This record gives sequence, structure tokens and C-alpha cells, in this order.
Amino acid sequence: MIKAVRGTRDLYGETLFYKRWIEDTARRVLEAAGALEIETPILEEAPVFERGVGATSDIVQKEMYAFTDRGGRRLVLRPEGTAGVMRAFLEHGMKVWPAPVKLYYRGPMFRAERPQKGRYRQFYQVGYEAVGLSEPAVDAEAIALLIDLLRALGLKDWTIKLGTVGDPEDRARYNAYLREVLEPYKEALSEDSRARLVRNPLRILDSKDPKDREVLEKAGVRPLWDFLSDEARVHFRAVEDLLKALGIAFEEDPTLVRGLDYYARTAFEVHHHRLGAQAALGGGGRYDGLTALLGGPSLPGVGWAVGTDRLILALEAEGIPAPGAPALDLYLLPLDEAAVAEALALAEQLRPRFRVELAYQPKRPGKGIKEAEKRGARLVGFLGEGERARGTISVKRLDTGEQTELPREALFGWLEALK
Repeated sequence: MIKAVRGTRDLYGETLFYKRWIEDTARRVLEAAGALEIETPILEEAPVFERGVGATSDIVQKEMYAFTDRGGRRLVLRPEGTAGVMRAFLEHGMKVWPAPVKLYYRGPMFRAERPQKGRYRQFYQVGYEAVGLSEPAVDAEAIALLIDLLRALGLKDWTIKLGTVGDPEDRARYNAYLREVLEPYKEALSEDSRARLVRNPLRILDSKDPKDREVLEKAGVRPLWDFLSDEARVHFRAVEDLLKALGIAFEEDPTLVRGLDYYARTAFEVHHHRLGAQAALGGGGRYDGLTALLGGPSLPGVGWAVGTDRLILALEAEGIPAPGAPALDLYLLPLDEAAVAEALALAEQLRPRFRVELAYQPKRPGKGIKEAEKRGARLVGFLGEGERARGTISVKRLDTGEQTELPREALFGWLEALK
């Protein structure tokens, strides 16, 4: 038997109800803040991510699904959302829109990672981007909107970690410092981190390898914050002050290093306390200059993404149920062959205002009621020879057992009154 590709999964039932609820809630929260939804292709040209995400990032080095198509183009399945959204922003001239341009997206991403709980090779994200302004208030609003989403879902057991990765010049000074202090420990580093020491030492701080963590501790590595410019430090403190004014609690984290090379200044993550090693629900930060890497003018931007799969785990951990399918309002039960067409026509008249299903062949009342109960129906409508002669329908409430006969033309209003 053929099965789903490893690291992918079929979504149905409760999992799909959770996903739909998360996306609908994000739409409500973000559109209330003036964000416009955007859908970008799953396929992108490889340079979108090689330039945008960064050639030294793990995503580009190890995790992208890349291939050459029949036309000789190098394409990838998108591993994250921001770079593709910024490509679309530039391609469609959104830079002339009133700033900040607020966009949000949802959909599948793809990374060749080792599958584990809450982490799949095809995974789903909801993301938000605000482009065109560098003011700290834009950062604070982005973080506030992420928190609004968590609260709207009913999640409580989480923490926002807040940091800064400074400006490009700050990171250049810090990378030079890291090369100096880590060079004596080079042979003790993991193979990946030895390569990072040459290309981008800052990435070593994001390593989960125990050998690398031990080297960082032995070397007494100072935090990036010690190398911040005055401008980056002032920006960070302004974001903190705005969050405090909004009553948003956060934890300062000097070690926070986001996994993508395009981040600058503000960086943040949200962690859930009940998810163990997979605690990160998502995060984001400022990415000033990403548009320049993609061939456009240099524009400031800030954004975030949360993993839908991780949010589902958090909702389950906190015992928050997914809204299920809408209840079946009416199950129509034909009692003879002639009533089958009548039931089908009546169902079409009542939809889409009401959720209506029917039996597609005549059934005895007792068997039909059992079928309606299995489907979660509130009401059963009987259509037979007697009802046809009188132009009526007999409707039974399954919760009370009460049965009513009424003219068929009155059924719509009667159902409306029960809503």
C-alpha cells in the first residue's frame, strides 16, 4: 500500500478543524489591524532564498528542497514565507503604497529536516509582515499582534523572549570577535560549526550540538549585546518601553539568534511551557534591507511567523478543543421512492442557509432516525405519501422527541426561528 511521503501527513478531522480555526482567527486578528492577505507560489526561484534567507543559513545549506526544472531553472519549494512575500512586494510595486504595508499569509512550507513531533517536512505557517517604516512602534505592534493571536486562541502558558541582533556593522564586529575567541577551540567544534566559523560565526550561537554549547561556555563568549551601536541599543530600549506601555510581559534574552540571516535589530520568539524540546511556537524580528538583497530599494521591515502544527500541540496541551464541524441542522428521510427526489429538491432549497443532508433511498423511520443520530443531526424531516398529499413535512426534534407537521413552504422560517 502506498503511504504519504515521510515527513508529510494527511489533515482531516480534529487536526484540520484546529488548522482552519487558527487560520480564521489569524485572519480576523490581522485584518483588524489593516493587514492584507497575500498568497505566494509554493515554487520560487532559488535566489529568492539564497539571497534573502542567506547562503550561510542552515535552511539554504541543508534543508531546501531544490531542483532544476525542464527549462534549466533552479527552483525550490519555499522553506519560509518572508522572502517570497518580499519578492512579491517588489514585483508588484507595493513600495508606493502607504507605509507601512501590512501583509499576512498562511500556507505550507517545506524543509528537509528530520521529522519529529510538531516538526514536519511539509509544515504550515501563519505569518505577518509590515514594510516601509523603521519606527520602534512598528516592531511593538507586530509583537502585540502575535500576542493577540495567541490570546484569541485561548492560549495562556507561553512566554515572549525579546532580544536584538543589532545592525550589520555590529554583527561584523561580533563575528570578528567570535573568530578570535573560538579559533583556539576550532577542533572541538562540530563539523557544521567549523564551517560556520569561516562563513558566519554568529550561526554557531544557534547550534544545538552539545559539543558546540560546551565550547561556547569554555570560551566565555560575550553576548552580541556588548557590541551594539548606540542606535541599535536605543531602538531596542524603545521597543521594550512600548511593550511595557501596552502591558505586555517579556523576557530579555541576550543569546537570542534567529535562524535566518536577514534579521537586524529586534528579534523575538514565543515559547510554550508545555512542549519540552519543541517549545518554540514561532518568532520573528526586523529585517531592514531584505528588499535590497532581492534587487529592490533598501526598505525597513518587520514580521513574524508561527507554526500551525506547533500551535495545535499547544492548544492540545492546554486542553483547548478545536471547534468541530457545524452541527447538522436537518436530516431528510424519504419514506418511499417518490420522496427521494422531493428530499433532494428540498435540501437544495434550504442550503446554504442550513446544513442539510438526506437519505438517498427510502428508509423505515426507526432506521432513519438512527442514521440521523450518527450524523449528529438536530432534526429529522419525514417525507412520505401522507406528507405529499397534504403538502407538508413532519419534523422530529431528536433532543426532546417532539414531532411537528408543518407546510413545506413554512419550513425555512421554522428552521430560522430555531437558530
